[in-house]
Amino acid sequence: MTSDRNAPPAVIFLVGFMASGKTTVGPLLAEKLQRPFIDLDRVIERNVGCSIAELIARSGEEHFRRLETETLREAASGPPAVIAPGGGAITRVENRALMAAHGLTIWLDAPFEVCWQRILQDGATRPLAADESSARQRYQQRLPLYQQANLHLPVSEKTTPDTLAETCLALLSGY
Repeated sequence: MTSDRNAPPAVIFLVGFMASGKTTVGPLLAEKLQRPFIDLDRVIERNVGCSIAELIARSGEEHFRRLETETLREAASGPPAVIAPGGGAITRVENRALMAAHGLTIWLDAPFEVCWQRILQDGATRPLAADESSARQRYQQRLPLYQQANLHLPVSEKTTPDTLAETCLALLSGY
């Protein structure tokens, strides 16, 4: 069996805080790599029949995190794909181990201010970012975990999604 040095790992995980661009950049990168894109939050929502916000309100964050880990395990074990876990998936040791075992992580490093502006603009209910102070606290808590990603992709409010996808490709080619 020969190895293609230029082929990216089987599974690529896009990690980063909520609204960092995972769901926007992911499909573009997946298309360029000719792989499926899997947004874990959308898969969970399809499986449980309600939004993540409703799931957390009904069953609590811990129940959501268990479902997230199960869904991540299934997706990571499947065919080559680009996977966007939720922003908090990285907080569970088991999830970090799954991602490390099945592929590599690319951190979409958007500053908190960029993420917060996007959260305000998108109008989605984000129960884990009810206000700026609690969102900033979560961001700060998760930052050291995001920094452990295999690859780092700086994100600004001016960087286009296509540019970010192209930069991901360049990072992968050098990995």
